[in-house]
Amino acid sequence: MVFGGATSLTADAPTLHRTVARTRVSPFRAVLRFVASVMMVSGVLLIADAAVTLLWQEPLSGVIAKRQQVKLKEALRDPPRRVILRQPLPGDAIGRIEVPSIDVSDYVVEGTDLGNLRKGPGHYPSTPLPGEHGTSAIAGHRTTYGAPFRNIDQLKSGQRIVVDMPQRRYVYRVERSEVVDDSDLSVLDRVDHDRLVLTACHPLYSAAQRIVVFARLAAEGRSRVTRS
Repeated sequence: MVFGGATSLTADAPTLHRTVARTRVSPFRAVLRFVASVMMVSGVLLIADAAVTLLWQEPLSGVIAKRQQVKLKEALRDPPRRVILRQPLPGDAIGRIEVPSIDVSDYVVEGTDLGNLRKGPGHYPSTPLPGEHGTSAIAGHRTTYGAPFRNIDQLKSGQRIVVDMPQRRYVYRVERSEVVDDSDLSVLDRVDHDRLVLTACHPLYSAAQRIVVFARLAAEGRSRVTRS
């Protein structure tokens, strides 16, 4: 009987040891499970955000751009004298651009640095203003901050680009588009007619190159930008 009892205790010792071990490591395993859950949720959120960006645009920057567009619109209701005289400063609202074929209607800011392009399409200060003699140029984002120029690669010859300045409305007709290196400034050269150039990063989600749309001034008329 004694021998049998001893044998029983000896046989149960490993089981008891494993039970105690499981009790000791269970808090650690719980922490691991929690960390793994957090990482999984974070991964899903990151993938979802990336998917939204790919299908539409980065949401937060889109909200920022909309707010800035409202400010530019308000600024054009009663623009400062320097804007009326075609002498804007960086950050000034200078007009509105409409491209009906790709559903673009945005207010244009003077300047193409990062801060200004967060507000909307930006006019290259080194080029004439729309409506002036020479080559006027406007840049815009394709994937963030409202993505105003997301679909300019879809523009076809003959389609309209309308720019309303406080002074006049200018109607351009698309001539062609071209993909160039990001350092190619020859697209801003003056030609034998007045034209408008739209530029944006190319391809989507990359800044390796630029897509450039060339449009020729075709007509002008009364401005439709609201003024007090």
